[in-house]
Amino acid sequence: MKKEIRILGIDDMPFSFGDRFVDLVGVIMRGGIYLEGVLKTTIEVDGKDATEKIIEMVENTKHRKQLKIIMLDGVAFGGFNVVDAEKIFNETKLPIITITRKKPDIKKIEEALKKHFNDWEERLKIIKKGKTEEIKIKYPVYVKYFGIDKKDVIDVIKLSIIRGAIPEPIRIAHLIATGIKKGESTGRC
Repeated sequence: MKKEIRILGIDDMPFSFGDRFVDLVGVIMRGGIYLEGVLKTTIEVDGKDATEKIIEMVENTKHRKQLKIIMLDGVAFGGFNVVDAEKIFNETKLPIITITRKKPDIKKIEEALKKHFNDWEERLKIIKKGKTEEIKIKYPVYVKYFGIDKKDVIDVIKLSIIRGAIPEPIRIAHLIATGIKKGESTGRC
């Protein structure tokens, strides 16, 4: 794997459940060392448009031809605006890795979906796509991946982590998103 592989990391801005919309920030980096570009799109809080908006973000960027992989901070943005990572892979032909620091609790997720959404089964079906796997580099992270094998997932995560557990493209997207929304960034994603 090339050290300067172009990775798009995506995270959402902080929001309140009274908000109607939330922005997603995408950061394009060469590996984990060089910031090459920043992208933004807007999705509905608890909506159903995150997948399409991410596909549009990828297809419309001037960096499209250089992108080799997409990393998402989890499988949902803006509350439960669930991302169909498999569909993003199928439409963009770019491998997708979702990554979280904590193991998702599917039972709690299902309970929350049942409580708040009439279409909870559809959302849960998308969340359950792929297999959640624990990967230990320095710290454990939980990933799902589409269009890429486990060895390459481990390699790209190792390549893009500078410190801690989260790859730089996601960490930087988080810092930019919180800095814009709150006036100052916070370090945990």
